[in-house]
Amino acid sequence: MPTSNVAPEAVIQFPVYFSVGDVHVHLHFVFEMLAYTAGFLLYRRLRESFGDPVSDATRWTVIAAAVGGAAIGARLLNCLTASPQDLLHWQSIAPYLAGKTIVGALIGGLVAVELAKHFVGEQVSTGDLFAAPIALGIAIGRIGCFFEGLPDQTYGVATSLPWGVDFGDGIRRHPTQLYESLFAILLLAFLVRMIRQPHRNGDVFKAFMVVYMLWRLAIDSLKPDPQWFILTGIQWACCCMLLYYAPDIFRWVAASHRAAESYDQV
Repeated sequence: MPTSNVAPEAVIQFPVYFSVGDVHVHLHFVFEMLAYTAGFLLYRRLRESFGDPVSDATRWTVIAAAVGGAAIGARLLNCLTASPQDLLHWQSIAPYLAGKTIVGALIGGLVAVELAKHFVGEQVSTGDLFAAPIALGIAIGRIGCFFEGLPDQTYGVATSLPWGVDFGDGIRRHPTQLYESLFAILLLAFLVRMIRQPHRNGDVFKAFMVVYMLWRLAIDSLKPDPQWFILTGIQWACCCMLLYYAPDIFRWVAASHRAAESYDQV
């Protein structure tokens, strides 16, 4: 009997579970826990290696504020993934409060930290030690989002590219979760290099926020979220954050321009 040399196409059944005996654990949960653990371990390593500009008491206040603000912001801003019409009806918007978005977590954490610093009278920037750990957490966590499939709502629009993934609805889509995971690895390398070099305190975290918001502004154009005029709600939030950091962006551009002029004069 003739045999075929064509291997059967591998199919992933989403959501994906990790099974040990009779115990079945959601891979999304596994990677989310790995993301938190790896991020915290990297934070401790960076703090031991490069020191901390604030006291232990202030640092723990900042961490508590960041965690609380991120939890609130992640759910509130996820409402912007709804359509403008849905926002007018509580029954339509309520399910979105059960979801989370990284952009909302970052904005909520930032606001909470700034309020906490104002409350304790702290003037020093405190975010540099968080930047690389957050990037590492995103790189790992987005893999979990990929294994969640359609319920996670982080997939992309339909594509004919060969790496398109069918998450279970018969449509090959951009695996935007994996795109972001790869991007976060590159961002992590950039941030680790930056923190090892002389820099103004606070610039590492600011650079992380600017680069990540630019990334989300671009990659979210490949997601099927409803648009508010010409952009999605998350993209508008990214634009607001880029405006917030505009003075720092202009400062970096001016410094780069001065450095280029000095190099040309040598």
